[in-house]
Amino acid sequence: MSKGRPPRARSPQEKKALSYAKDRRNTYGQNDKASRKAIPLRKAKAARADRHGARQDLEHLAAASEAAADVIESSLRQDTAGRRRWQKGPDEPLGTVVQNKLQRRVDSVGAKALRRAAQEAWKKLFSGK
Repeated sequence: MSKGRPPRARSPQEKKALSYAKDRRNTYGQNDKASRKAIPLRKAKAARADRHGARQDLEHLAAASEAAADVIESSLRQDTAGRRRWQKGPDEPLGTVVQNKLQRRVDSVGAKALRRAAQEAWKKLFSGK
């Protein structure tokens, strides 16, 4: 048990504000379940490519002269910065996602009526009436 202060009671409004700030949502456009498989797959592909490159360098090492072999070996040992690394981009804060969703709703008010009016105008234009 911790002997520190008990957590401060927060009001529902404070909890909601914290949730909007801390919670995040994937807005990449991919299904959230698909990312569970895609993220590890991409990381694994990058690691495989690194191992493949290192193996090719080691094959050159066997056929190289002594001086060239030393250079290749030292570059393999110190080339950790040059590794391919895939990193997932950060998700957006929930507050931003909700704000964008509400803005899209405001922007689309009356859009259906405009589309129908345009469709009727095209029908009249091309039907000859």
